[in-house]
Amino acid sequence: MKHISVYVPQSAYMEAITPAYRLFNAANDLAQTMGQAPMFEVEFVGLEKSIKAQKGEYTTHVDRLLSEVEDTDLIVIPALCGELPGAVEKNREAIPWILQMHDRGAEVASLCLGAFLLGATGLLNGKKCSTHWAYYNEFRDLYPDIEIVDGSIITDEGKIYSSGGANSLWNLLLYLLEKYTDRDLAILAAKFFAIDIDRDNQRAFTIFRGQKGHPDNEIRGIQDYIENNYAEKLSILDLADIANVSRRSFERRFKTATNNTINEYVRRVRIEAAKRSFEASRKNVTEVMFDVGYTDTKAFRDVFKKVTGLTPVEYRNKYSKES
Repeated sequence: MKHISVYVPQSAYMEAITPAYRLFNAANDLAQTMGQAPMFEVEFVGLEKSIKAQKGEYTTHVDRLLSEVEDTDLIVIPALCGELPGAVEKNREAIPWILQMHDRGAEVASLCLGAFLLGATGLLNGKKCSTHWAYYNEFRDLYPDIEIVDGSIITDEGKIYSSGGANSLWNLLLYLLEKYTDRDLAILAAKFFAIDIDRDNQRAFTIFRGQKGHPDNEIRGIQDYIENNYAEKLSILDLADIANVSRRSFERRFKTATNNTINEYVRRVRIEAAKRSFEASRKNVTEVMFDVGYTDTKAFRDVFKKVTGLTPVEYRNKYSKES
């Protein structure tokens, strides 16, 4: 029987604390209906017996303190709530326990913004991680040695797992359930909780906000210029001239400041504008394509799908107010 420890953080989202407990206990019940023995022992663990969640709106009582847990198979770290560096500090006392359990063979899985506490353990340095798309820039600033996988629902780094934003946590939990049991039980659990088991990215939900919290004023000015003129032909050389720097220096500074190449940034700005147009207007794909600076239908479709995970038609049909 696998032992699963759901860590209840100081300062957490309540809706992120309960899913692992519910899923693995439900899997036990579903296994019994299939004539199998229960496979999971699930408990809440924490630094205190009674922990406030979601800015004090809820209280969670844990089964055991961390000091009482000497061995476990999986640690689940739910999403932190509030100002994230401060939330990490409130939970720093849990890090030695997480590292100790990992050294003893435990796997560790972070859910959504739980990645910020997982990042603080150092276990992901030099590795990849998923978290909520709206917090990519903040995560990169805090943990430059960890690679954020843009748009990913699940990241598996061998005994260390992370999920994308919000409800993506269910996909990671189902992934782990299938790993620990089999596909049949995971599908049954997915049906029970009405979850799309094979959803593999959060790109369609992502809103691109160029990283502007850097100190390079010239590059920030170019970002504003791109966002105001994305429909125009934007060459790297012309943008470098506007910034009054050499092309080579411009490309280096832009990448350092925004974590995007110039062409990547222009593409993301254009696709974000196309998404807004599909959501709010009746324009067809060709009209939107021209509006955002593309003239090649195939190129627009390929870039749009790469960024959002959907074709332009699929996105319009899914998110258009008119639809």
